[in-house]
Amino acid sequence: MKKLSILPQLVVSASLAFAGFAVQADEVKGNAAAGNPKVWLCVGCHSIPDYRADYPLVYKVPMLGGQNAAYLASALAAYKKGERKHPTMRAIAGSLSDQDMADLGEYYAAQTASSPNNPLK
Repeated sequence: MKKLSILPQLVVSASLAFAGFAVQADEVKGNAAAGNPKVWLCVGCHSIPDYRADYPLVYKVPMLGGQNAAYLASALAAYKKGERKHPTMRAIAGSLSDQDMADLGEYYAAQTASSPNNPLK
């Protein structure tokens, strides 16, 4: 009889586990307009043409305008996880949510050479 009382608990546990997978499967959608106020984290380095950061090593800092949104969000996630190595980028990415990363990716993807009056690209 005790085996029957465990069955409902197993069903509930399995349901919760599958619900968790469903939430993880939902892809975060970025919004360029929502990314606009978040770029202040990036412009100190990424808005300077031919800028090179010199800590801890010399890194050429890329301009981000026109980059693929998914690539930028993925790169930020890799910095956050420590898969990409740069202490400043890891600290900045560590402060961002998945939504922030997606928004920043969309913002920069929308910036091109022909974008009007945009010093933040």
